[in-house]
Amino acid sequence: MKNFALKVQRFLASEDGPTAVEYAVMLALIVVVCLGAITTLGTNAKQTFNDVANTI
Repeated sequence: MKNFALKVQRFLASEDGPTAVEYAVMLALIVVVCLGAITTLGTNAKQTFNDVANTI
């Protein structure tokens, strides 16, 4: 048990832990922005195709 506590203490003291969390947060934000953009573009494209189909 002491070995595990020592590893946790070293992990918290190192800079790798916070850096990994920062990268995870950035990745999550990028995914959210991409999903929003894809949804918006998909809706616009669907409307454009519907307009063209109705015109034809």
